[in-house]
Amino acid sequence: MPYDIVIAGGGFAGAYAARELARALGRGEGEKRVALISERNVLVFQPMLAEVVGSSLQPMDVVNPLRQFCRGVSVLQGSILRIDWAKRELVIDGGRFTPNHTVGFKHLALTLGSVADLNAVPGMAEYGWPLKDLSHALRLRAAIVNRLEEANLAEDQEVRARLLTFVVVGGGYTGVETAGQVYDFIREAHRFYASLRGVRPKVVLVHAGPHLLPEIGPGLGGYAERLLAGRGVDVRLRTHVSAMTARQVFFAEGGTVEAHTIITTVGNAPNPVVLDLCRQLGLEAVKGRIPVDETLRVRGQEQLWAAGDGAAVPWTDRGEQKLSPPTAQFALRHGILLGRNLAAALQEKPPRPFRYRNRGQLANIGRHAAVAEVCGLQFKGFIAWWMWRTIYLAKLPGAMRRLRVTIDWTFDLIFPRDISVLLPRPDEVMRSAHLEKDEVLFAAGDPCRAYFYVRQGSLALEGPGRGPTFLGAGSVIDQETGGDGTWAVTARATAPTDVVVFRSAFFRLLRQDLRLVRREPVPGEKPPAVS
Repeated sequence: MPYDIVIAGGGFAGAYAARELARALGRGEGEKRVALISERNVLVFQPMLAEVVGSSLQPMDVVNPLRQFCRGVSVLQGSILRIDWAKRELVIDGGRFTPNHTVGFKHLALTLGSVADLNAVPGMAEYGWPLKDLSHALRLRAAIVNRLEEANLAEDQEVRARLLTFVVVGGGYTGVETAGQVYDFIREAHRFYASLRGVRPKVVLVHAGPHLLPEIGPGLGGYAERLLAGRGVDVRLRTHVSAMTARQVFFAEGGTVEAHTIITTVGNAPNPVVLDLCRQLGLEAVKGRIPVDETLRVRGQEQLWAAGDGAAVPWTDRGEQKLSPPTAQFALRHGILLGRNLAAALQEKPPRPFRYRNRGQLANIGRHAAVAEVCGLQFKGFIAWWMWRTIYLAKLPGAMRRLRVTIDWTFDLIFPRDISVLLPRPDEVMRSAHLEKDEVLFAAGDPCRAYFYVRQGSLALEGPGRGPTFLGAGSVIDQETGGDGTWAVTARATAPTDVVVFRSAFFRLLRQDLRLVRREPVPGEKPPAVS
């Protein structure tokens, strides 16, 4: 599958570059010469994902099909596995039933953004809810409503309090907007639950820095903090999360918060495909971003280009040399210039440098309030909220989407937010779990819904009339049950511990049919020889 130009990445930079190329080359030429490779077949308008979580917008309002948005180029859906620069080709995984495809190119444009890496904090990968894609927003919204449903049934006040506590980690744009949307959503929704009308839900916003919204400055960041705190959001600044479990968030400065829902807006990492290509070319990545010149061409490579979050694009801001910030506003502008420069390269014309004057930054705090810096002027409150909606509505691609968003926002002013859950609960046969010291994995009398394999750390099993039994790494817990289908002992972590959780039916399959976890002799069978 050879192409003159391959654009790797279907975010703002890649999609707008492909659209510019289609306009420059014409529909017939563009489909033959240009390919856009994307893991999803939609362009997600990420600035509005928090509103999907808060049920202010419907999921289809914030996506555009790439085949319609980039009409005139070939769109290939798949994950890029590797790039071989010497051969000028890359390999993509097209899906479950499709063999890997090799795509050749003359010019390669990297528009791959960062990836989510939740492994820096113990337990974050298991219990943190990321928010980088529409699927994340849908699952998070369903989880929030399910917590309300569970809290409505809970009789224990401590359990109910944990179910109604929502922790947001990260005080940047996404964290602040998500905290505001989640608080507005649960504040409006919980009145429909008879058992929760006298209970106040809690949102905790945790940020490591001295003020919220560091990208927009301490003045507006301080206003956002005061506004959120005045509404009831527990804002914790200069606070670092050290660990997470199914029930608690631990802080490096001391103390914990008990919660079953932890939303993480931090944990971005460089794309491994970009890092591998830098290694092949002997380039030093700038904070995980591939270095380019002002024309978006990789330094020293005539046929390699990069734009968006994964590119270190030099930018002159009022006479000061900087790198373009990794925001949608800049990725969009990168993409338009990238498409024009690629078209110029095919025609052997000189490329243009990146020039852009930052017009401002905005953040929606929720409940008809926002903060904004536009053309050097600062706004806050209702006027900033009106500006946020007006500006982002104008930036939203597609007239049909803009009409849908306008209708949904109008309904949001009049009617209560939708609390329907359309996604089924995930049926996980195997998952990971993290425990901090003294946390309980299960208690005596709890229903036995799963069995456990200890990956690292240690557990103590204690029961009525028996001393503790200590289990280390490699141990399996599957036989400490009573006759009524409940656990006969309590399992407590004696150190930070990671376990693998197996649903009961799956574990029995492993034991009985595959005999992968524990080899048990069959009656009348000779024991196997031990080597």
